[in-house]
Amino acid sequence: MLFIVIVPKMQGQSIFNTPPTDAILVGVYLLTAVILGGLFIVYIETAWDKLQVKERMKGISERFQWESEKLQQITNVVPLNIMSFDDNGYVTELNEYMLSLIQRHCPHLTREIILSQPADRVFGHSMDQETYEHLRGILLNRQRANTKIKYDSMTYHIFTAPLQHESGIAGGLVMIIQDLTEEEKIRSELDNVERLTLVGQMAAGITHEIRNPMAVVRGFLQLMREKSPEDLHSYYHIVMEELDRANSIINDFLSLAQSRVSDKEMVQLHLIMEELTPLIWADANLRGQSVELKLSPSLPLLRLNVREIKQLILNLARNGMEAMEAKGVLTLETCEHEDTAQLIITDTGSGIPQSQLKQLFAPFFTTKSQGTGLGLSLCLSIAERHNGTIHVESEVGKGTSVIVTIPFEPKEEPAEVEVYS
Repeated sequence: MLFIVIVPKMQGQSIFNTPPTDAILVGVYLLTAVILGGLFIVYIETAWDKLQVKERMKGISERFQWESEKLQQITNVVPLNIMSFDDNGYVTELNEYMLSLIQRHCPHLTREIILSQPADRVFGHSMDQETYEHLRGILLNRQRANTKIKYDSMTYHIFTAPLQHESGIAGGLVMIIQDLTEEEKIRSELDNVERLTLVGQMAAGITHEIRNPMAVVRGFLQLMREKSPEDLHSYYHIVMEELDRANSIINDFLSLAQSRVSDKEMVQLHLIMEELTPLIWADANLRGQSVELKLSPSLPLLRLNVREIKQLILNLARNGMEAMEAKGVLTLETCEHEDTAQLIITDTGSGIPQSQLKQLFAPFFTTKSQGTGLGLSLCLSIAERHNGTIHVESEVGKGTSVIVTIPFEPKEEPAEVEVYS
């Protein structure tokens, strides 16, 4: 259009001589160009704004996704069973702990199955009616609540709380489940221990009082034996032996029942063994048996109650000798194993069946016709008061080894000395 106007002017014509039709056409084209240019600019700005908004939304979406993943990772790490529901009762999310808990009772349920159906339909097939109705009531309540349910011999504490939008509109429900089975079991065991402790204290008091009349009875029996014919002495001897046996049982029971902290001192274990050796040898000689010692004098000092450790060694040694026939060999050995001292007492007796090994330390369990079943329980109590353990290894027909393990005293690290210049 410019050429239509300009070319005639190049030939010397005046611009005012332009025909009206050409001028109108030029004006229309110029106006059209301005409008199209404006529209094009608006289009470019709109497209640019949309591109910027898209980039911002992409960044926000990526941050939201990362925050969601981070929140999911946090809930998976937290040792709680967490599950959320929407307003329609569908499970919207659950962490790994909750998935493991559900699969413990319903192995066929996967995350996809749980998230694809309403919760009452998922759990309704695997629960008994009472538990299902209880759980369903919790979900329908949609209020903050604490409750406890029992399912498959397990005890669970369930906490629920509603989820709300900023506007205050309800937006689902979150459920946190805590397994209280072990806690309930420990609480029950503690109750039993308290009752047994009370019974033990009462029994200890009663048995302590019984010893006084028994001592009087034994004294009068001795006087009566001296004034009785000699043919009755054997009967008196039997009665006094039984009284002594009853007194021994009472002493063992009182030692087992005591829970006080024993006084300890730093001593060498092999020195205690050497003091007891004459008694053990004398007992073995009467039975026609022999004793072997394998003591390690290089053991570090141990913090021990000497009287209790002597009682433990004598009980275990006599148990070993009673399990052997004549010509049996009892071996007493001390050695160092890692950070502990070990006392190993081995006999060549008939051994103990595997079915009885787990019951050896139970009070009043015994395989002897005249046994009380308190000896090994007392030994275990003494070992535990020294932070130690007792382990029994036995093979029928070959013998038994009782291994007592007592930890060394922790070494104190030397204090750092600061040198000032």
